[in-house]
Amino acid sequence: MKQAVVSGLSTKELYERLEEEEKQLVKLKLHHAVSSIENPNRIKEYRKTVARIKTEIRAREISESKKTVANKIEA
Repeated sequence: MKQAVVSGLSTKELYERLEEEEKQLVKLKLHHAVSSIENPNRIKEYRKTVARIKTEIRAREISESKKTVANKIEA
């Protein structure tokens, strides 16, 4: 999943996708531990996708907290 796609999702959708991607990553890792998977690079892709989603969620949290602080200062 590209960063542009991640940025376009709502916060609720991000949390849902994060949960789904993490489940898929664990499933893929377990499958790879038991028997070799056809394309082990998929594990790396899932890890990067999870990291992109977590980064976007954190960026939104920081942005929201800055807005809250700015509103308190103005009031």
